[in-house]
Amino acid sequence: MSEKNREGKRSARERLQEEREREKGREKRKRMLLVGVAAIAVLGIAAGVGVVVSRTGGKEEAAGPVVAPTGANGEDSLAIPVGRTDAPSTLTIYEDFRCPACAQFENGFRGTIDELRRAGQLRTEYHLVTIIDGNVGGRGSLNAANAAACAQDVGKFPEYHDVLYKNQPPEQDDAFARKDYLIELASQVKGLVTNTFKKCVNDGDHDGWVKKANSAFTSSSHQGTPTVLLNGKDVYADQQNPLTPDKLKKLVGDAAKGQ
Repeated sequence: MSEKNREGKRSARERLQEEREREKGREKRKRMLLVGVAAIAVLGIAAGVGVVVSRTGGKEEAAGPVVAPTGANGEDSLAIPVGRTDAPSTLTIYEDFRCPACAQFENGFRGTIDELRRAGQLRTEYHLVTIIDGNVGGRGSLNAANAAACAQDVGKFPEYHDVLYKNQPPEQDDAFARKDYLIELASQVKGLVTNTFKKCVNDGDHDGWVKKANSAFTSSSHQGTPTVLLNGKDVYADQQNPLTPDKLKKLVGDAAKGQ
């Protein structure tokens, strides 16, 4: 074999070996990227970080007629208010009934929020969104929000809102998509289950309103659920300096003194 042929075969072997090494490198980087993404997801869950808004989701279904629930207020009537209108502080909450971090917030702060509302120091305004439906799939966020809006029509929103969070299914379980289950849970609120309420839930009377509220949220600068604003300032996002019930009481008390 000539020197030239030996050199050609050696070069071919070297090129093949180099290509294999490059492929190994690509596979290694891919594995590291997947592990990194998984680690970030686990850390987010462990820290109680809320659901992040996806702004690159697929095509939304048609919103349909926008029928706001009775008493809804704010821009485009997208908020459900609870508490005295003359309260010195307003807590604005953007949340999703399927969001585990939202349930963590509600179940941890419910007593404090109720206490401050009863004292006339705090008013809450709820914006209902459907982030989990978009990220995981299903209709539970939408159907639960519509049912809560139906409860608002008859003055039972706070009680039913709390029932939903106390009975929140696991994130991947779309149990709230079942309208019969939402009506079953409503039986825990005295006087809520009527033919009018059941028809509102089954017909999705406020679906268009919920979709509009969700679109407004995803178009905003807010990053995920829950988003909690006290008098317009985000008080829940800083995980290095977390909000506590006692801290919320102090912030509300200080606002009352300043008026």
